[in-house]
Amino acid sequence: MLKVMFLCTANSCRSQMAEGFAREFGKGLIEPYSAGLMTAGIQSRAIAVMKEIGIDISNQKSKEIDSELLRKMDVVITLCSHAEVMCPWTPPEIKRLHWPIKDPVGTIGTEDMIIKEFRRARDEIEKKIIKFIQEIK
Repeated sequence: MLKVMFLCTANSCRSQMAEGFAREFGKGLIEPYSAGLMTAGIQSRAIAVMKEIGIDISNQKSKEIDSELLRKMDVVITLCSHAEVMCPWTPPEIKRLHWPIKDPVGTIGTEDMIIKEFRRARDEIEKKIIKFIQEIK
């Protein structure tokens, strides 16, 4: 089973959604993890938009990067430029990918506008996870 770590700044939204999708779609193929440069809890809107499509991430926890665990990964995927630059060094045998997904956290506007941004991020991540799984099969 491929060990995959999804990283973003706060491990509160994008990396949590990616972990949820990988757990759901990558059963038997991927052992997913997520972490951040810091922790901030999981965004309630991220939980809500994932529940809309039948994936429950409400029991996942926001975690900081564990360098020891990071070195045990087969693949590390960063979901924001900040994490890509700030992620600790990984050995050359660990594959590094970067999926720049615009952060929906901090979107200003009506609740409809904000939730639409969370859905956009969710849908972008879903497409990337599906493509990634097809490539590793």
